[in-house]
Amino acid sequence: MRPPPVRPDAGRFLVLLVVFVCAACGLVYELELVALASYLIGDSVTQASVVLSVMVFAMGIGSLLAKRLRCHAAVGFGLVEAALALIGGCSALVLYAAFAWLGEARYALVAFSLAIGVLIGAEIPLLMSLIQRASRRGGRGEEDAAGTVADLFAADYVGALVGGLAFPFLLLPWLGQLTGALLTGAVNAVAGGALVLWLFRRDLSPRSRWWLLGANLTVLAVLTTATALVGDFEAAARRAVYGEPVRVAVHTGVQEVVLTGAEDGPVDLFLDGRLQMSGGDEDRHHRALVRPALRQGPHAHVLVLGGGDGLAAREVLRHPGVRSVTVVELDPGMVRLARTDPALAALNGHVYRDPRLRVVYADAFRWLRGTSAPRHGYDVVVADLPDPGVTPSAKLYSQEFYGLAAGVLADGGRLVVHAGPVGTRPHAYWTVESTIRAAGFATRPYRAPGRPDRGFVLAVPAAMGTPPDPGPGVLGVEEQRPRGVPPSTLLRPRYAE
Repeated sequence: MRPPPVRPDAGRFLVLLVVFVCAACGLVYELELVALASYLIGDSVTQASVVLSVMVFAMGIGSLLAKRLRCHAAVGFGLVEAALALIGGCSALVLYAAFAWLGEARYALVAFSLAIGVLIGAEIPLLMSLIQRASRRGGRGEEDAAGTVADLFAADYVGALVGGLAFPFLLLPWLGQLTGALLTGAVNAVAGGALVLWLFRRDLSPRSRWWLLGANLTVLAVLTTATALVGDFEAAARRAVYGEPVRVAVHTGVQEVVLTGAEDGPVDLFLDGRLQMSGGDEDRHHRALVRPALRQGPHAHVLVLGGGDGLAAREVLRHPGVRSVTVVELDPGMVRLARTDPALAALNGHVYRDPRLRVVYADAFRWLRGTSAPRHGYDVVVADLPDPGVTPSAKLYSQEFYGLAAGVLADGGRLVVHAGPVGTRPHAYWTVESTIRAAGFATRPYRAPGRPDRGFVLAVPAAMGTPPDPGPGVLGVEEQRPRGVPPSTLLRPRYAE
């Protein structure tokens, strides 16, 4: 083999630079799979566990398979990077397509985790051969093997750090999941192809050189074409998923918000692909959530946790005697849409124009825990939060959270919580109820009549005795309470199904 066309130190540096770039790209693929699987399938803990465990296993297989390629390390690495760029770059697109048109993304998730893991695992042995090859002319290849390994893994770990930070702070908010993955694949292909076709071109036969060049150009062409068509693809996939014309679809930086339906008709709200509100029955849901808590006792000052769509606040402000409403919402984009979208603003009664309403943009848990939340200042606290079965909302259904909510209740105050469906997910519902009791409340569980199944819990501090009767229009479910349902804590969100 002929020596590389640069000095040994420069050759080592270039190989380590490509190690850095490839490690960053590999971690982006990994995080992309986790994020998209959590979005499409739900239960982020399970999906992260599946992706990480399968990929680590596959990386071991890839390392073993790479032993067969070490005699042709340059060609092998070039082919591995071309395949990784194509598979990793298109992974998000294919996963989304499988979910949209086949209704099932789990098998595709495992397949991509295996394929990407095998290819990432094959990188390090091949790169080890290449960096030794680049150093050999200076006499360092055999003498400094330990230092070479240290340099290689240092570049790999630093690249993983950069990729891990770039994904949530740059790629996801600026480009989105699909375009971000495609761009990462393009960077991966350019870095791997340039290293082999230039630095190690003397190790390639003319035929191999042309094959690698053609493979990389084909991969880049596919990724570029997919990037140009990603907007049309997303629109078609959303139509397949939601079944109705998608009128608004925005990434707010916190979540994906989708509104379906006509501008002058019923509107459905989806957050990260999950139905949050249906215009045909939302009034029944929000009446059942709000009215039992405001029916008896003082209600001049009300706190709404979540509810950026303004619908819970609308119901609160309909009650006479309400003097102020504070809405604590994590996502400013959701509030902006509730203010400006004609259909959603009409549905919430243009509630954000009401001078009695104040919006605080904050995580509800952190806000309750901080110094800005007034102690013993609210007559009613309404928790209008995502379903308790969604893992990211675990802390908002924990014993710690309800303890913090108790701290902002005035004397005689009430807490009402949307606790998920009673019939279809009874374990989740009753775990929320038992968690509220464990936090020092007396509870009265109830649900809204009809379909879909929606369950709630009305609670007061245990020292006050029994919570008030929720009143007409709701159904009590106390007789359905099972035995031995444990409460959840912040560190043990046991209600997630």
